[in-house]
Amino acid sequence: MTTRGVSEEEARAPFRYMTVIAQDPSVRRNGKIVMAKVAVPSEDLVKGPVGYRVQLVDYDATRRSFLGSHVLPKTYELEPKAWRRGDSSIVKDLRFHAQNTYALVMRTLARFEFALGRRIGWSFDAHQIKVAPHGMADANAFYSPDVEGLVFGYFDGASGRRVDTCLSHDIIVHETTHALIDGLRPKYMYPSNVDQGAFHEGFADVIALLSVFSQPEVVEHLMQRGRKASQGVPLMQRRDLLADALRESALFGLADEMGSELEGVRGQALRQSAKLEPDPKLKDTEEFREPHRRGELFVAAVMQGFIKAWSERVLSAGVPGQKTFPARRVAQEGADVADTLATMWIRAIDYMPPVHLEFGDALSAALTGDFEVRPDDTRFELRRHMVSAFRSFGFAPASDRKDPPGVWHALPEEPKYDRVRFESMRTDKDEVFRFIWDNRDLLRLRARAYTEVLSVRPTVRIGRDGFTVRETVAQYYQVARLTPDEMASQGITAPEEYLKALKQADKRGDGDADHHQAADADAADNGDETASNVTPLYGGAVLIFDEYGRVKYCVRNDVFHPRQTELLDYLWKEGILRTGKKGSWLRPMNLASVHLLRAVSARSSQSERW
Repeated sequence: MTTRGVSEEEARAPFRYMTVIAQDPSVRRNGKIVMAKVAVPSEDLVKGPVGYRVQLVDYDATRRSFLGSHVLPKTYELEPKAWRRGDSSIVKDLRFHAQNTYALVMRTLARFEFALGRRIGWSFDAHQIKVAPHGMADANAFYSPDVEGLVFGYFDGASGRRVDTCLSHDIIVHETTHALIDGLRPKYMYPSNVDQGAFHEGFADVIALLSVFSQPEVVEHLMQRGRKASQGVPLMQRRDLLADALRESALFGLADEMGSELEGVRGQALRQSAKLEPDPKLKDTEEFREPHRRGELFVAAVMQGFIKAWSERVLSAGVPGQKTFPARRVAQEGADVADTLATMWIRAIDYMPPVHLEFGDALSAALTGDFEVRPDDTRFELRRHMVSAFRSFGFAPASDRKDPPGVWHALPEEPKYDRVRFESMRTDKDEVFRFIWDNRDLLRLRARAYTEVLSVRPTVRIGRDGFTVRETVAQYYQVARLTPDEMASQGITAPEEYLKALKQADKRGDGDADHHQAADADAADNGDETASNVTPLYGGAVLIFDEYGRVKYCVRNDVFHPRQTELLDYLWKEGILRTGKKGSWLRPMNLASVHLLRAVSARSSQSERW
């Protein structure tokens, strides 16, 4: 029995396979574009294609032209042979462009949902994200919550040939990751400390690169470059599998094969990060206080830890004295490490604080989330490699816990549970707020600050070994708008120049706050329309409940923490903290501008980057 040309078995399958470009059209083998066969969630697509989470709109805003709605093949077997072969003709095939874009957005979404153990919503009030594969004539691509979508550009490259960013695997995954982070941690779009400013880009780069390396086709291609087959089986020497050698062949090899055409869009994150030598002093230099460069430190730590884990795994799996290794097995091991590491870092988001993220927080979050689902890390030893790699760049886990190392501490005492109902706490924000309020002293909740429970999400996480963890993740944040005297009473000191500007705020306008800022200002003002000399301070926490409704972890940033002094100083010096008639406010991040500045390697002031 069939349904619309699809067999009953295929109709029931949760996933289907689709052909995509493994990296971008410049990566070729024997003259053919290297392709990949990827699994994406099954669904009945409407012409467009339009599905339950993605609405592809092939509209070119520059030329003001609609390029048509596309009908994708219903099964992998029905795809044109040219797609699977990687013929050059696919570069001009708009129908394939639609499939490549749709499939990689959905694959990234599915990867996040698997890692986090639940459905993930977008940050805007819509079920479907709009995706424009040929949205503009520009060497850029970006995610924008204002347009509720992803916009991919096209341009004429240095060779004179047209370059479509929607054909680049890592660019699509990078932009989709931005959208998913925004849905999971909306306050990360706010400027904060330099690490949070770097995290959005660095994390998106990491997931994009690990997505590429998780494809055996790409890794095997890199391993075989310039090598001769031995009896038909490509082999690699032991010396070529040492960490330094793999770093040269895999990281630099991929960077070289990407070519220069798309360097203006993706920047040089991979190349720059690959060539960074570990040095704990780098993070304190002026150069790496700039968010784009600092994001390279995050990428460098993760990717160099990946290379070491890969090298050790391959060499330890061989027999003693083994001198050669099949390239295909090396590639498969590398892809497995990359896939596991990507899952580890995606899962980490649930254990990160909702505001003021630092790299040490992100590392402890990754260690905690991985430990909960994969307590046995002996296969790849990823936790050890991540700690070592981050320490080599001067970043230690935020948690000083020794066993397990770097994992978040439990609460110092048992919270009160007698006035709440666990079943309601798994989904109800009001019930979670009741729990937080009843335990405000233990959780260091500031009772007079504006408090909002942002989300409550039950999760079911399954490790590679079938180990299952059921948790509920709740996040809340606080906003306190304080006068200079009130800040001083909390031990928080604002920059003198800022305080002088604040006194003159009534003589100026409100500024150009966007919808994120305006919404927070309305909530945080708490009805006080007369205050004009107040400064917003942000804090919050993530609560992880176990399957019995007990708190396992509370990851928090106090709204009155003394480090708010350092934060205000940074925001003011960089031009992010602004003043207006109703006090001060922060300019949110504009990812389109961030990418454009990254592309041209601009070295402008921080105020121009946000």
